Amino acid sequence: MELGQLELQHKTFPPYAPKKGEQYMNPRQRAHFRKMLEALKEELSQDIDRTVQTMQHEATIFADPNDRASQESDIAQELRNRDRERKLIKKIDEAITHIDSGDYGYCNNCGVEIGLKRIEVRPTATLCIDCKTLDELRERQLAR
Repeated sequence: MELGQLELQHKTFPPYAPKKGEQYMNPRQRAHFRKMLEALKEELSQDIDRTVQTMQHEATIFADPNDRASQESDIAQELRNRDRERKLIKKIDEAITHIDSGDYGYCNNCGVEIGLKRIEVRPTATLCIDCKTLDELRERQLAR
């Protein structure tokens, strides 16, 4: 779901075009990413609200066990999707806090610039590509 939401945001927000010699994470860049994050959060919140309303209106008890099982499966899937969206909203709130503190755009592990292109694709990114790659390698090794 996150990917789909990020695709929607790119229709609304063209990528930031830095000017030559522009300082990384200057006020214009931070404002661009804040606006992007706030719009994404609003879209996710509206999706969650729509799901709650839909589930309240469509609450039907089916006599047929197959129909009931199908409905329960659909509801479970919707709830999983909304849970992922709630987690993404939490990440968005954390990213906005990082913008406010001046830490946004810098790796939480090593402190280097994450990079505008990476942040455009994943505005909630907290790790540079090198640290994220190492993190994923460690995850795969532990999964074995």
